[in-house]
Amino acid sequence: MTALFKKEINTFFTAPIGYLIIGVFLVSVGSFLWVFEGDYNIPNSGFASLAPFFELSPWIFTFLIPAITMRSLSDEEKAGTLELLLTKPMTTWELVVGKYAGTLFLIVCTLIPTLIYVIAIYSLGNPIGNLDIGATIGSYVGLVFIAGTFAAIGLFMSSLTSNQIVAFIGAVCLSFILFYGLYGLANYNAFGGIDHYISKLSLKTHYDSISRGVVDTRDIIYFVSLTVFFLYLTAQRLKNHR
Repeated sequence: MTALFKKEINTFFTAPIGYLIIGVFLVSVGSFLWVFEGDYNIPNSGFASLAPFFELSPWIFTFLIPAITMRSLSDEEKAGTLELLLTKPMTTWELVVGKYAGTLFLIVCTLIPTLIYVIAIYSLGNPIGNLDIGATIGSYVGLVFIAGTFAAIGLFMSSLTSNQIVAFIGAVCLSFILFYGLYGLANYNAFGGIDHYISKLSLKTHYDSISRGVVDTRDIIYFVSLTVFFLYLTAQRLKNHR
């Protein structure tokens, strides 16, 4: 598993793909936060707050992470190297976790440069340092959890097809449904008493909860359970392939 993890990291950073992903995320977020006019523009808001960054990032991840994972297994199957991987002396779970860990590592590397935003907002506050550190830490934790869940979804979709475009579209759609689709559906109040439970199934509900700076064990259990569920489905798919 460690060898596969290192292979994934080398694949990302010995080719332009890793740097391209990091660059796309930073340019996209930076443009909305500091350049483009709109609700996410921090200087125009009059408030030294990172809330726009944490509100915008999951939406970018909805598209960016499927772009990372779409080739993880579909490309291996198309190239005929998946069968070779399955003959290696490692379990199916180790293969899945190795692939997943490589993707998650790249996502964390993508988030690290954004810490400069924390320093900038900290300095822009009036008085200096007028920043809710607890909420900021909680929001970063929430971003990692939601990115990890998107990565597991993307990996599962990649295991279903050898077509990268199909894997990308499937991952985007499922990520959107779980992130905002269920949340928006619950807000219609069309299902009576079960609207609350539909909302609780949404990634956005639990992400918003963690972003308040209070890390509830129920939110952690939700993210971990959903991630493990999709990794399990991926492992089962590979077992059937084997």
